[in-house]
Amino acid sequence: MKYVTIPVTPFQQNCSLMWCETTKEAAVVDPGGNIDRIMQRIEKEQLTLTMILLTHGHIDHVGGAKALSDMTGVKIIGPHQADAFWLDNLAQQSQNFGFAAAEPFAPHRYLEDGDEIELGHQQLQVVHCPGHTPGHVVFYHQGESLAWVGDVLFRGSVGRTDFPGSNHSDLIHSITKKLWPLGKDVTFVPGHGPISTFGEERKHNPFVADQLLD
Repeated sequence: MKYVTIPVTPFQQNCSLMWCETTKEAAVVDPGGNIDRIMQRIEKEQLTLTMILLTHGHIDHVGGAKALSDMTGVKIIGPHQADAFWLDNLAQQSQNFGFAAAEPFAPHRYLEDGDEIELGHQQLQVVHCPGHTPGHVVFYHQGESLAWVGDVLFRGSVGRTDFPGSNHSDLIHSITKKLWPLGKDVTFVPGHGPISTFGEERKHNPFVADQLLD
């Protein structure tokens, strides 16, 4: 499995392009915008886009998903159905955050905790991690000890919980009870900012470090 991050939108959201090196089949995670930039990277790597994966329904993560799907004919997969109200509300989100108008859409498939996604010869496990939004999911590649965590966890911080449907205690539970058991050596790609590892955050993150939660 290989991946690159492609910062998109004025929020510098970490859209990820991941692919199976054997088959060159690729997925785009959270195409919030700047579709031309994403397509240029797909072409540069000589990949075949086969799916669009969404961690949650906030516009900086999904604002370009429908346009990319319409352009390429690939299906949108995720998030969990509990985020449907965010996808239904994309027009209002566009206005609220100063983004280009985005049409509401429904993904071709919602995801559940424990689902598996096949990308070429690679497998991604789906972990439902509510808190930042109620339908937030994380994509975990066990073989590479890699996780795409959206806005659940950041280097030195955690996701905001001041949005409709957010819940701080749910977020902390998701991080400590669903992500930490995956292992300290897991490298994670957050929705914004630099990568880190679960082990580093368990040592130093001022919101979820082990010594704060014991």
